[in-house]
Amino acid sequence: MLRLELIAAEKLKTGPLLAVWDDYLKRLSWPLTLHEITAPDARQLEIKMSEKIREGAFVIALDERGKSLSSRDFAAKLEQLETNGPEYVQFIIGAADGIPAAIKSRANFLLSFGVQTWPHMMARVMLIEQIYRARQILDGHPYHRD
Repeated sequence: MLRLELIAAEKLKTGPLLAVWDDYLKRLSWPLTLHEITAPDARQLEIKMSEKIREGAFVIALDERGKSLSSRDFAAKLEQLETNGPEYVQFIIGAADGIPAAIKSRANFLLSFGVQTWPHMMARVMLIEQIYRARQILDGHPYHRD
């Protein structure tokens, strides 16, 4: 079974975004582990994020200059990784200033949620929704409508 991890800068505070996150996390059939990284500066963030990246994991960094995928294409990518890929897929979301360059360079794939810039906490919630949607697409569930 595919194991998903999210390495994210800062902690998601109590509020509506946390409630949405928790709701999708409960519904998700893939195991997902969240690593929230707090650091006083960009260098420490880079070091702490680097320590969480697993050897052999497929790393997907969220970046506005990455590739945009439809929900179906994202589902197909996760299915391909589940079938032929490593045990772990790790997603990385940076802080307000993005992902440190040294961390981004370790990514196997840069994923974009479009050309607009999104707050990193909102991107986290958007990601878990898309992961949930992908699983529903792969299971043939009517959650996703074309």
